[in-house]
Order: sequence, then structure tokens, then C-alpha cells
Amino acid sequence: MNLKTQYHSLYRHAGAGRPPDQTCYSWIPACAGMTKLAASWPGSNFLRRRQFLIALGAGALAAPFGSFAQKQGKVWRVGFLVARNRQGVLDSDEFGAIVRSMRELGYVEGKNLVIEWRFADGKYERLPEQAAELVQLKVDLIVASGSPAISAAQKSTTTIPIVMVNVSDPVGSGFVKSLARPAGNITGLSNISLDFSPKLLEMLLSMAPKLSRVAVLVNPANPSHAPILKSVQAAAQKRSVNVLPVEIRTAPEIEQAFSAMARGKAGAIIVPRDALFSDQRRHIAELAAKHRLPSISALLEYVEAGGLIGYGSSVNEMYRRAATYVDKIFKGANPGDLPVEQPTKFELVINGKTAKALGLKIPQSLLISADKVIQ
Repeated sequence: MNLKTQYHSLYRHAGAGRPPDQTCYSWIPACAGMTKLAASWPGSNFLRRRQFLIALGAGALAAPFGSFAQKQGKVWRVGFLVARNRQGVLDSDEFGAIVRSMRELGYVEGKNLVIEWRFADGKYERLPEQAAELVQLKVDLIVASGSPAISAAQKSTTTIPIVMVNVSDPVGSGFVKSLARPAGNITGLSNISLDFSPKLLEMLLSMAPKLSRVAVLVNPANPSHAPILKSVQAAAQKRSVNVLPVEIRTAPEIEQAFSAMARGKAGAIIVPRDALFSDQRRHIAELAAKHRLPSISALLEYVEAGGLIGYGSSVNEMYRRAATYVDKIFKGANPGDLPVEQPTKFELVINGKTAKALGLKIPQSLLISADKVIQ
């Protein structure tokens, strides 16, 4: 809008009854000082049109550009907290999705964005200390991935906004009061893996109808695993299938876990979402193949690593969406007023090579539903 247009627009809205050349603009905050000055000029109580335009132009150029420069000059500091291992090149993992999305929204590392990465390398006990470090650095916002990281961030601050990612039950975990109105300083995205855990069992049974005992990997350090296990047990009971919980806290315990499955005569494995299980997905898939155990996971990446079936929401998409929450909060939104998002799309990925190696036939119903079949 040019100055002339601004002038006539202002006249239409506030100068009724006065001709354009003699409209008093003392009600305009930016021009109040100029109006007061004009009142002292001999023979004039009002700004003439040309004088007003000059004054308005000076005000329009001074005030907005000052605030714009301040906003543009702001360097946002984001803390990122996750229990997983740090990858060599972040762009090669799902973490790169949030960096790319932030860039698309105008936040560029090295210019107006600094990301303080904190990876616990599978050692959940490190998360509280790392969360405290981020608070001490006075970051503007924390992105926390997975229940253990979110819990650590929540206990470290009640004032710094937290965007959670990859959590199965944010309400049950006590992170938010409700999905529609989180209320506190936490909002973000849920993967609702608790709700579809029984479906993982159903898919295994469609591949192995005679399955009588299924093992469920459980990391005791992950608070979301207890309700997931309970959900699977309830579904298994209805299908007369026994559930064998197998605890894994560290990477060296994975081989011991498979020995326990062999002793317990498990016929298949369910692998829930977890930072440790994600980092060790290839090792878990290899051992499952070695023991000839069909396996399914809520981690889609597990299938790429050699697992049989993956069913769940895209982690990459969740990180991409997390960037939009960061942007909204940076622009003034209250995290407690931003509803928690739940995935609307779930992907089914099947590894045909693994199925063939295990001597399993993929049911036509799964093939039709599959988003991707690896051959």
C-alpha cells in the first residue's frame, strides 16, 4: 500500500466529516508527536495533506523497520533431546527432516537458528542431565523425542516450550492434560502406537496362523512400553496366544534376549518403538532371521533393516510436522493452546525377501494393503 492509499484509507476510517487536506491525525500513535508539533505552527491546527504524507512516511519507515530488523536479527536457539545415538550425518536420518522443514520455514542454521543437539546414545540415565544443560543454555524451545526424553525435559522446565515427538500416549504419560488443550508448556505429536499395538499381533497371525506364543521386546527405561505390553496381552488373550515379555536395557542384552526367546519357545516377535531398538534394528532383524522368527515393528525402518513387517506412522513426517509447531511458538503461539496432532496415515511395509527366507507366504490381504513390498 503506497502512502497516498494509506492516507485515503485512514481518512475513510477515521476522518469522517473533514476534508482530506484538513483531517486531524492526532489519534494515530505514530503521528501523535507530529500532530502536537503541527499545532504550534502559526495559523494551522491541522496537518496539511502534503505535510501529513511526509510525516506518515517517516513514521511508517521508522517504526516497522525497527521492529522488523529486531525480529530478523533474532537468532533462535532450539534444544533437541533424544535417547538415540548421534548419526554421522544427520541429514541421512529422520533428524534431518526437522532441519529441512525449519529451513523451508525460514530458519537456517548458521544464520538465524542454532540447534543444540543432545543424544543420550541409548543411555537413558543421561537424559535428565542433558535436559538440564539445555535449560542452562536458555534455549528458546526444546524438541524432545520419545517418552524418556520428553519426561526428562518436562522435569527440567515448566516455562520453556517443549515440542514432543514420537510419544504413544501423551495424556496417559502425564505430558499434557488433553490432546485438544494441552494446557502446560508441552505440545506436539503423538504416534498413538498404544492404540494400534493389537493390530501388530493380528498381522503376525495372518502370516503365521498357528502362532501360539509371541515375544514382546520391552525396555524398562521406556515408560510407554508397559501400557503397550498390556495392550498386546489383552489382544493376545482373545486369540489364545501367550505373550512372553523380554526385557532389553542395553545393546549387549539383545543376544541374551534371543536366547530367552528360544528357551521360552516364542514363535514370533513384536518390536515396539524405542530409541535403543531403533539404533539396534539391524542387529535385531539379523537375530530374528537367524532364529527363524517372524517379526513386526511399529518402526517402518525396521523392515529396511531386514525385519518382516513394519506398520506405523512415518517418523520423518512427525519431525517435519514438529517444525511447524516450533514456527508457531516462535511467532507467539502458546504451546498449551496448540492441540496435539495424531497421525492420519499409517504405512504398511513388508519385506518379501525375509518372508521367502522364513518360508512364509504373504497373504493377499496384506499385499493389497501394503504401501511397499521389498523384493
